[in-house]
Amino acid sequence: MATIKSFTDLSQSKKLAEILPLESADQTWARIAIAGANLDVPEELQYRHNGDMPFQYYSGIGTPCWSLVALLNILNSIDGWYPGIDAQVGEDNLWQICMFSYETGSDISTAAVNKELVDTCYEVILKLKEKNLL
Repeated sequence: MATIKSFTDLSQSKKLAEILPLESADQTWARIAIAGANLDVPEELQYRHNGDMPFQYYSGIGTPCWSLVALLNILNSIDGWYPGIDAQVGEDNLWQICMFSYETGSDISTAAVNKELVDTCYEVILKLKEKNLL
């Protein structure tokens, strides 16, 4: 069964924590132990398990985590820039985001190479940072 990525992964979260205001994150990463293995998961997933495998919860590791909703809110809140999201439906389900400025006529876009919208949002945020727009 295919799942949709709903959150930035830990490496993306660490990079975004250097770029974005921390209060724009809507989750934090936490460490849990299941059957002796330590896992880092977003807080929303901390208490989900199948009932057969109890886990021990450790306090948060302090890294913010961004959900897809939080990333889209960030893109929508950039003054003078407007996001357009396009999906190429097919076997690959590729996403593309184009940020457009009506004032300057410029745009910033991702190549539609990602299978997850979260990853595409992350790439656009990195490009906006490179252009000092964040």
